Amino acid sequence: MDELGRKTVDQFRAADKTPLVLVLDNVRSMHNVGSVFRTADGFLLQGIVLCGYTPVPPHRDIQKTALGATETVEWQYFPTTVEAVNALREAGYTIMAVEQAVNSVMLDQYTPNAEKPLALVFGNEVSGVDGEVMKLVDGCIEIPQSGMKHSLNISVSTGIVVWDIFAKLKKQQSS
Repeated sequence: MDELGRKTVDQFRAADKTPLVLVLDNVRSMHNVGSVFRTADGFLLQGIVLCGYTPVPPHRDIQKTALGATETVEWQYFPTTVEAVNALREAGYTIMAVEQAVNSVMLDQYTPNAEKPLALVFGNEVSGVDGEVMKLVDGCIEIPQSGMKHSLNISVSTGIVVWDIFAKLKKQQSS
C-alpha cells in the first residue's frame, strides 16, 4: 500500500480539495450513497451534501461501499435539497443538475469555471432531480448516451461526471 502513495485521513483532510461538491437529492440506496462517498474521496472533492431522505452515515450498508470514505470526505445534511441549493448559492457556488432536460449541455461540451466552486445535483434513482430544485439550478449537464435506456445508475453517473469535471479542472490549472 505504501507504493500507492495513499493519503492518511489527516493528510486527506489537510489537502487542497477539488472545488466540487456533490448534492444528493433524495437518493434512496445506501449502496449508491457509499459509492458516491468513494468517488468523492478518489477525486479529493470538497464534500457531499445529503438531502431529504438520502441516508446518512454512519450505517453499515453505506460503509460497505464507502470503504472508509465517510471518514475522509466532509459531508452535511439538509432536510430539503432546496435549502441546500440556496445555502450553496449564498456560498458562491455555480449549481448544475445532472439531468436529462430541455436545454441541457452535453457533458463533453460543458466547461467548468475554474474560478468558481461547482455543486452538482444528482437526483433520485427513479424520479431524478426534483422539479423545484430544477427551477433553482444554473443549468443542466447531461451525459451523452446512445443506447436504448438513456439511463445510468447514480453511482455510475457520478463517476463519469466527476472524472470529466476533475480532468477539465486539472487541464485548466496546468494551462
